[in-house]
Amino acid sequence: MKTTWLTPTLAVSPQIQLSDLTQVKAQGFQAIINNRPDGEVPGQPSSDALEAEALRLGLSYTYLPIAPGESNDHDAAAFSRALHEAKGPVLAFCRSGSRSAILWKHAVELQSGDPEC
Repeated sequence: MKTTWLTPTLAVSPQIQLSDLTQVKAQGFQAIINNRPDGEVPGQPSSDALEAEALRLGLSYTYLPIAPGESNDHDAAAFSRALHEAKGPVLAFCRSGSRSAILWKHAVELQSGDPEC
């Protein structure tokens, strides 16, 4: 699983699988934000399945689906809230990680440039 750290407490990654969640936990993440809408591609794990496994492992889970190129201020504010509510490092993911990174950048802009969001 490839992760890119945006801040000391936030990393983004491409789509994760159910089998990745044990590794996510082992890497010290405490929360997951799923920015990928269900059903974008065949075979993609559902948000419900990911959430159930994440919760079983003791990870918090937020489902904030964003269609490519369609994030708005409301989405960025929700992303920011999820980051603030997390009890430790957060892994946000989408298809490639780009939507999650763009959403974080949008959230930072709404937070008056605070890079830690």
